[in-house]
Amino acid sequence: MLRAVGLSKTYPAPDGRGPGLQLFRDLDLEVAAGEMVAVVGRSGAGKSSLLHLLAGLDRPSSGEVWLRGKRISSLDPADAAAVRNRDLGFVWQFHYLLPEFSALENVALPLLARGTPSRNAMAAARVILDRVELGARTGHRSGELSGGEQQRVAMARALVTRPAILLADEPTGDLDDGTAAHLFALMQRLCREDGLGVVLVTHNLEIAHRCDRMLRLTEGKLQASSGELADADHP
Repeated sequence: MLRAVGLSKTYPAPDGRGPGLQLFRDLDLEVAAGEMVAVVGRSGAGKSSLLHLLAGLDRPSSGEVWLRGKRISSLDPADAAAVRNRDLGFVWQFHYLLPEFSALENVALPLLARGTPSRNAMAAARVILDRVELGARTGHRSGELSGGEQQRVAMARALVTRPAILLADEPTGDLDDGTAAHLFALMQRLCREDGLGVVLVTHNLEIAHRCDRMLRLTEGKLQASSGELADADHP
């Protein structure tokens, strides 16, 4: 479903001199339909930057990213944006809900952006809000929702387009343990039901261990990990 091959990314030195900062070197990753992959590692290792490359928000220095058999790492910005709207869902640590809109309107936005008629977009938004257990909160604005509810609205917005891949960057980072566990359980159930591939960046090792695979990003590469992280890997 998602494949990165020989991915490398180097940022030039600020003064234009020296070798610059190399985040990744020949990084490979494959994510199958219905598979949840956790990416862990120390702060500054490049986990969020990796998600940007996988989403086509940034271009690799070398290597390729393929999504559903289509190479997205070399698309122009307009085509890359169309692919993201069609095939990718995003959940970030901050919900990024528009405060002036209701939960229903926030969730419908990605569909409206692709030209879906308003009635159809709102109907689809209601369905997914029911699935994240917020069917009774559709008319509430973000300021009227708890932190966990805001993140569930953000997750519904990411899933309303029925994407192939969900990219999640510390989605439980601002939540207490109980709320985080509930959000992850919902995400896991919905992704299993819909056959989504998931790449989840997290510092929560309990959640990481509940994914199908846990990969550690260290020294520019992903390594399989089944145990606890070393001290240097914690934020």
